[in-house]
Amino acid sequence: MAGVLEILTIPRASAITSVSLAPVAGSRRNSVRFSDFRGLKIQLTRSSAKVRSSSKLARRGSRIVCEAQDTAVEVPGVNDSTWKSNVLESELPVLVEFWAPWCGPCRMIHPVIDKLAKQYTGKLKCYKVNTDESPKIASEYGIRSIPTVIIFKNGEKKDAIIGAVPESTLTTSIEKFL
Repeated sequence: MAGVLEILTIPRASAITSVSLAPVAGSRRNSVRFSDFRGLKIQLTRSSAKVRSSSKLARRGSRIVCEAQDTAVEVPGVNDSTWKSNVLESELPVLVEFWAPWCGPCRMIHPVIDKLAKQYTGKLKCYKVNTDESPKIASEYGIRSIPTVIIFKNGEKKDAIIGAVPESTLTTSIEKFL
């Protein structure tokens, strides 16, 4: 999931003397990363252009690209072997999304779960359980429909939300257990 970069003011590349620029390895296009601005790079749109010095970056056809998808928080998965240590023995409340790769509504709720994981970092742990790969956990908690989100606190099931619900519904449920 990529974030939106609304406004960024950067001086002409030729005026950037204190910022070190490094070529991006493995890039199809010629591009240079800003070392001081994580997640940003200058991308030259002309494939024949060579990056020789920072003054070459001021030419037309260059653009600033946000690589937010590389720095986004992704909710980790748990399985039968990691369930107890990550969920049941957690010091913090835990939100677990039960999903499957073939489930359309599950794909709709993934970005919401990712956003909540980022929003509640340090207050709530978030995990995903693929019900096709871990049917034992799904049957233990009576998962009959996906997506299902369960909130655990002190190793106990506290609340369950079934279906692709709005973010506000999940937030209300989370706030009860923080």
